[in-house]
Amino acid sequence: MVDREAIRDCLYRYCRGIDRADEATLRSSYWPDAHDNHGVYSGSAEGFIEFALGVFKTGPRNIHQITNILIEFSNPAEAAVESYFAALQRAPDDAGTLSQVLICGRYCDLFQKRGGDWRIAGRTVVYDLVEEQSLPAAFETERFGPRQPIGASYPDDPVYALGKRCIPSRT
Repeated sequence: MVDREAIRDCLYRYCRGIDRADEATLRSSYWPDAHDNHGVYSGSAEGFIEFALGVFKTGPRNIHQITNILIEFSNPAEAAVESYFAALQRAPDDAGTLSQVLICGRYCDLFQKRGGDWRIAGRTVVYDLVEEQSLPAAFETERFGPRQPIGASYPDDPVYALGKRCIPSRT
């Protein structure tokens, strides 16, 4: 149960890292030698992190949610993990115009436990749904109104005021 919870925690850290464009938290979910096949990007996890930060630092309205986490241990230090995701992402297109897309699919991950820490060693993203969406015409201040504070990128998001970054102490 402890290992299962550590794997779930890593998946949740990944979501926070990507949504808040928090480089340290995102890095804490991958092993340095990990590989990531993310559709538009396939290569080292390091390269994916640089790619993702380049996209997501431009707009903080990204939401990744993880569900249906299935964990199968092949040995005490390795697990195959399938988790369903829904991601609402905003990013500028090639012309600099913001676009929004809803993407649903599955992360098919190879997790490895090293030095007592579980992280992603290999990831393949399987896409099940991609839907382009229209952006609301109103500015954020109008849409959110009194619903404050609103989410922001690292370090400005209110979660960082809690004093915890949820990063493992091991490197």
